Amino acid sequence: MLHKLKGFFKLSSKERILFLEAYIYTGIYRVALLVLSFKFLTRTLAQYSPGEIPPPLSSSQKDKAKMIGKMVEKAASTTPWQSACLVQALSAQKMLRCRNIPAFFALGVKKEKDEMKAHAWTLCDDMIITGKSGHERFTVVSLFGWQVLHDSKQENA
Repeated sequence: MLHKLKGFFKLSSKERILFLEAYIYTGIYRVALLVLSFKFLTRTLAQYSPGEIPPPLSSSQKDKAKMIGKMVEKAASTTPWQSACLVQALSAQKMLRCRNIPAFFALGVKKEKDEMKAHAWTLCDDMIITGKSGHERFTVVSLFGWQVLHDSKQENA
């Protein structure tokens, strides 16, 4: 526990804020996945065809997206609750949406020893910011994303 606390204080102030936001969202989405249906959780999302890619990002948006992905994964590794790939993808998607950064989250499946396995990951531009490890072994069955309004004022926030 002390090691994790020291790690938190080594973060920059921007990273700490993103970490705390990610920590809160992982808790919210963990509870939401336990009590609500996935369909209900994704009702405000647009569904895209597998193979589509999110719109290109500016360099500052890319930097923010990378940082968000890093902080979501870091926060998820410290939670006392299970913060698996879907919780991380939903948390990152929400944080990106709040910053008007377009992204998708992908749901993939694979068959392994007569058992279906699922995985979720977050895509921004040409980057995978959460759930990258092992994603290539899964077949994308759905892509979801919020419609993002392009507003130059928000991009600079």
